[in-house]
Amino acid sequence: MKIAILKERAAGETRVAATPETVKKFAALGCAVAVEAGAGLSASVEDAAYAEAGASVGDAAATVKDADIVLGIQAPDVALLAGAKPGAMVAALFDPFGKRDLVDAYAAAGFEALAMEFMPRITRAQSMDVLSSQSNLAGYKAVLAAADAYGRAFPMMMTAAGTVQAARVFVMGVGVAGLQAIATARRLGAQVSATDVRSATKEQIQSLGAKPIFVEKVAGIEGEGAGGYATEMSEEYQKAQAELVSAHIAKQDIVITTALIPGRAAPRLVTDAQIATMKPGSVIFDLAVAQGGNVEGSVADEVVVRHGVTIMGYSNTPAHLPADASALFARNHYNFLSAFWDKEAKRPVLDEEIGNAIRLTQGGKVVNARLLG
Repeated sequence: MKIAILKERAAGETRVAATPETVKKFAALGCAVAVEAGAGLSASVEDAAYAEAGASVGDAAATVKDADIVLGIQAPDVALLAGAKPGAMVAALFDPFGKRDLVDAYAAAGFEALAMEFMPRITRAQSMDVLSSQSNLAGYKAVLAAADAYGRAFPMMMTAAGTVQAARVFVMGVGVAGLQAIATARRLGAQVSATDVRSATKEQIQSLGAKPIFVEKVAGIEGEGAGGYATEMSEEYQKAQAELVSAHIAKQDIVITTALIPGRAAPRLVTDAQIATMKPGSVIFDLAVAQGGNVEGSVADEVVVRHGVTIMGYSNTPAHLPADASALFARNHYNFLSAFWDKEAKRPVLDEEIGNAIRLTQGGKVVNARLLG
């Protein structure tokens, strides 16, 4: 069983799908691991470290030749997989809704495409969940980037020259990224508040020492979708939330937005009119900018100033922490494959629950129900 790790070729992608740690673990399962030369350099992993861990290091063609499994961060173009075994598994991020042509190309080439972002939110799959591991780092990085752009200190400081007031940070969307953003802002000494459409997150916000900002007296709207993701809200809730947020956001120094709905454009949370009410020098970090943005006027990888407010967001936030992001993503890959490792077959054999959830193509066809519905 050969596992291939190619160098990432997507613009701005600094992560790598395996580390020396996971190479050793795959070797213990009886796998041969091949890594393309230079694959880990942007994540501070040298070729020699892979070789020392037991991997062979070579060019792309040699790496993928006769591979049974290809692991990636972003799914590679089909042309890069020439030489892999027929029906080889490819596990990576595919963006199936945004890159349907790529999915179709994998089907036509006969590969078994496994979309790691489709991993179900169930207890036994938590260690395989790349969205959670990467979002955790993204929430942390968003606060640090906003703090760096903010022209004032975060914590309250009492000095002989006077007192510096603590920054006010408002986190919109309390999933994995939002919770980490709250925790990070609190550690930096800010006064933190947060909101979410899911009422169940109120206790989570309070447990981190932040103030929950929630719409009250709008019955029957919980915002909880399948797998713990948020869903779209009714017009009544959206109107009530907009009024609440407008009053609150005008008092904030930093706003972090994190709201995403799988398979859809990011919901608009902050309008230009609301930005205009914020104090000059305030900062907004839009973690959803790559999916259309939660903030009106945000542009991926650009700093925009509107009404004196700095608006920013990265198209690939985890890639700004490449070493840690790679380590976690690589462990997700290993946890996934090892959980289904069949010792007799010497290969992973996926079960129906997880296999059907993440498998996009097989046997020359697109087979995922979410793409066929």
